[in-house]
Amino acid sequence: MVALQVHLLLIPSLMSTMGAAQYMVQDAALLSYIDQRFLSLERRLEKCSQDVLEYVEEFRELSKALLSRLAGLGSDKAELKGQVESLLTRVEHAQRDIDYFGSATDSNACVEVHKDLLEQQLLEEAEEKKRLKLMLNASCDHVLAGIRSLKVVKKTGGKHGSWMKDPGKKHGKIYLLSGSVNNVVLEFANIMAFMENNQTLKARRVPLPVPWEGTGQVISQGFLFYHRHGSLNEIVKFNLQRRTVADQMLLPGAGRIPAYQLSPQTKIDLALDEQGLWALHAEPETGGNIVLTKINAVAMVVEHSWDTPCSSRGAEAAFMACNALHVVYNSPSGGSSRIQCVYDVLGAHTKPGLHFPKRQGGHSTVHYNPKERQLFAWGDGSQIIYKLHTEKKV
Repeated sequence: MVALQVHLLLIPSLMSTMGAAQYMVQDAALLSYIDQRFLSLERRLEKCSQDVLEYVEEFRELSKALLSRLAGLGSDKAELKGQVESLLTRVEHAQRDIDYFGSATDSNACVEVHKDLLEQQLLEEAEEKKRLKLMLNASCDHVLAGIRSLKVVKKTGGKHGSWMKDPGKKHGKIYLLSGSVNNVVLEFANIMAFMENNQTLKARRVPLPVPWEGTGQVISQGFLFYHRHGSLNEIVKFNLQRRTVADQMLLPGAGRIPAYQLSPQTKIDLALDEQGLWALHAEPETGGNIVLTKINAVAMVVEHSWDTPCSSRGAEAAFMACNALHVVYNSPSGGSSRIQCVYDVLGAHTKPGLHFPKRQGGHSTVHYNPKERQLFAWGDGSQIIYKLHTEKKV
């Protein structure tokens, strides 16, 4: 009985001892885990320190290399500066030598050189004039001396337009191009058909693939030449019979400003005379003066250009007649039109200051017909013919 009591008393003591042992084992495991973690951290810190030391050493080496390179550049700069200064000194010496030899050289040699250059220039100018005369055939033996009379053929259309005959054809067809932007040409059998009241019903309508711009159109040898609307300086050659575009070309320098101040709708004005096709336009580089260009109508290429003294300011129209440009001037309100500037490309004597007779108002177009020696003009919606008086060239 006593033994049983002792046994019962020892059981709680043993249970307490076993619990303590179990906690000790757990603590030991925790301590071991913490120790391993610290060892891992220490190794990583050691590696980090080693990397930092390597980076520092690498940076020091790079700094030394950069400093060495910069020092080298400084010495190269000083050397280059010395070379440049030496070269400048040599150039100055050479310039003094040249000045000396120039002053010591006989001036007659220079005079002879300038004389040779002048003779060469005069020879070239004479050859150029000869070439131009051959190109222009030099067959024009007359100049415009006056405008005798006018005839108002018809009043149709708006303020802007052009009308004409084809001087290269034997027929007497009349062509009407109404407006400054349009794509339909009206063709009439003759002047009588054009003058009839219902003339538009009898006209043959010729549509164009691209519209014209301005009023500077001309017709020659069955072809219509015009400035293409929407382009800067494209000239179209259109076959009226086949109704197809035969060729195009670009006119250098043209199309930036109006050809005439009083007709701003026209940037490029085309003209015909005894020598063929011409183009008239103005350029900012010439101060607004009119530039005259001879065009080969077959090949559609520029043959020659002239900067004329004729200003586009105050001008309303112009035309070519026998190699001479005639510029028509007026007032902005529309007064008496007059020819105030004439420029003959071959240098012949001309007579500016000619007045258009018996009419007040402006012109949208004035074109010369070399076959009939008449002017076909469009004035405030009216189609007008001016008869001309010519004289022999002096």
